[in-house]
Amino acid sequence: MNKDGIERRDGQAGLLTQSNDRDVAAIDELQTFYATLRTELGRVIIGQDAVIEQLVICLFARGHALLMGVPGLAKTMLVHSVAETMTLKFSRIQFTPDLMPADITGTEILQETAQPGRRAFEFVPGPVFANIVLSDEINRAPPKTQAALLEAMQEQRVTVCGRTTDLPLPFFVLATQNPIEQEGTYPLPEAQLDRFMFLIHVDYPGLAEEKRIARETTGSAPAKLAKLISGEKVMMFQELVRRMPVPEHVYDYIVDLVRKTRPNSTDAPDWIKNWVAWGAGPRAVQHLVLGAKARAALQGSYLVRMDDVVAVAEPVLVHRVLTNFHAESEGMTSREIIRRLLREAGGAVPVA
Repeated sequence: MNKDGIERRDGQAGLLTQSNDRDVAAIDELQTFYATLRTELGRVIIGQDAVIEQLVICLFARGHALLMGVPGLAKTMLVHSVAETMTLKFSRIQFTPDLMPADITGTEILQETAQPGRRAFEFVPGPVFANIVLSDEINRAPPKTQAALLEAMQEQRVTVCGRTTDLPLPFFVLATQNPIEQEGTYPLPEAQLDRFMFLIHVDYPGLAEEKRIARETTGSAPAKLAKLISGEKVMMFQELVRRMPVPEHVYDYIVDLVRKTRPNSTDAPDWIKNWVAWGAGPRAVQHLVLGAKARAALQGSYLVRMDDVVAVAEPVLVHRVLTNFHAESEGMTSREIIRRLLREAGGAVPVA
């Protein structure tokens, strides 16, 4: 880097950006923190490197994440562990069929006041009033209760009995869902799925990782994790991510990629028209940009590259591209459709 803060990354002559020295130092600090965080989480979470990266990207991009995986893959433990490394308020909501909206947002109750004989309604905040909210098995609650999170996720506030109250910042909703047990569940509507920046697929560990799980998690009590970052620092890094420079051709690539997912668009290839019922909307464009910015910063890059977009494309788009009956009858999934789009666009598809 020269004295003007101009960075040439990976020998790519066309990718130049100018950043002030403070942002450059902050990006280096964020990269160091991310390496420390991964090491600390590795004390209790074995493997799942891609899941951890996607979860941290969501945190610093101010997004929410839905973790999808079968039971026993440490989804809940991972969220607990991430929260444990931060000096933030954490709450867990176990979603059940009898859970009511007030059980999440809070409600007004009649309380005695300091004046004898006088009572007044007082708002008692629910568990959503935290910095990190774990919504465990979110699809087990009925739609009315699921919808109680919509305003919180989008506006960082809740309205109860006509009274609007801001939520503490930073604010993240990290939800989990079991994809194989659907009896007695309520699938999330597309409007709520769209509020999640990432749908993170949590898969089985590899052979070596599973052997480590057998050896290392069946002995003494789990390690207590260190506090690594404060809420103020999280918000500072979030602002830093927003300032990450993006080359114009990367913006073009993102918009073109999203438009190709829409079957009614003239930009969509014929096979998309045959297999896709609904494509991704403008929020997908926003989340691709923000996700790519966050990943670039975590990797210590001073500008967003095409690789950053490709790395976040699948978790951003997989729950926003809805297949039709024709695709389902041929065994074609949203994940395969996104990977084919990336291949045709010249992007290196991440390994599953």
